[in-house]
Amino acid sequence: MYRLLYPLTRAIGQMRDRAFLGVVWRCLAWSTVCFVALHILAVWAAERVLHRHGLLGWAVDLLASFGATLLAAWLFLPLAAVIATLYIERIAAAVEHRYYPGLPPAQGASIATQVWDGVCLGGRILLLNLLALVLALILPGIGVLLAWAIAAYALGRGLFMMVAMRRMPRGAANATYRSARGIIFGYGGVMALAAYLPLLNLFIPILGTASMVHILDLALTRTREYAWR
Repeated sequence: MYRLLYPLTRAIGQMRDRAFLGVVWRCLAWSTVCFVALHILAVWAAERVLHRHGLLGWAVDLLASFGATLLAAWLFLPLAAVIATLYIERIAAAVEHRYYPGLPPAQGASIATQVWDGVCLGGRILLLNLLALVLALILPGIGVLLAWAIAAYALGRGLFMMVAMRRMPRGAANATYRSARGIIFGYGGVMALAAYLPLLNLFIPILGTASMVHILDLALTRTREYAWR
C-alpha cells in the first residue's frame, strides 16, 4: 500500500520547493485571468441576449454571474490540464533533481510541442466531459460518476504520457502506461475530484505532474510482485 501511495506523499512533501511554489503562483495568476475573462464574456453575452428580450438591470447581472461561475467550474479541468503542460518540465526537473539525481538530462519537448499537447489534452477532456453531460441527461443518476471516470482517465493518462515522453518515444510511453494504468487511473481520479474544489484545484498541475514522475519510476522498476494490471 505504501508503494502505491508514496508518489502522492512525496509530491506533497516537496510542496515547499521553490520551483513548486513558483508554479502555484503562476497557476493562481492564470486561473484569475481566465475566470475574469469568462465572467466578462458571460456578462457581455447575457446583456446581448436579454437586452433583445427587454430584460435589463439586476436580472442581467445575476444571471451573468451565475452563468460565469458554472462555466468556470465546468471549464476548469480542461484548463488545469493546459496549465499543467506549461510547467511539466519545471516540476518534473525539480522532482528528478531531488529524488533521482542520477538520471541523465531529459530530452524535453519544445515549448510549442508542450503547448500543443496541453491544448490537445484540454480539448480531449472538454469533449469527453461534454459526452458525459449528454449521457447524464439520457441516463439520470450516473452522470456524476461517469463524468468523474472520464476525467480520471483523460487527466491521468494525459499527464503520465507527457511526463513519460520527456524520456522515451511515444510507443515506449504507451507501453509503460499500459503496465501501470490502474494506479494512473486512480491518481487521475483524485485529481479529477480536486479540480472541482476551490483553492485545492490550483495544486493539480503541481501534485499531478510530480506524482506522475514517481509513478513513471515505479512503472519502469516494478517487479511481478508489484504489477498493477
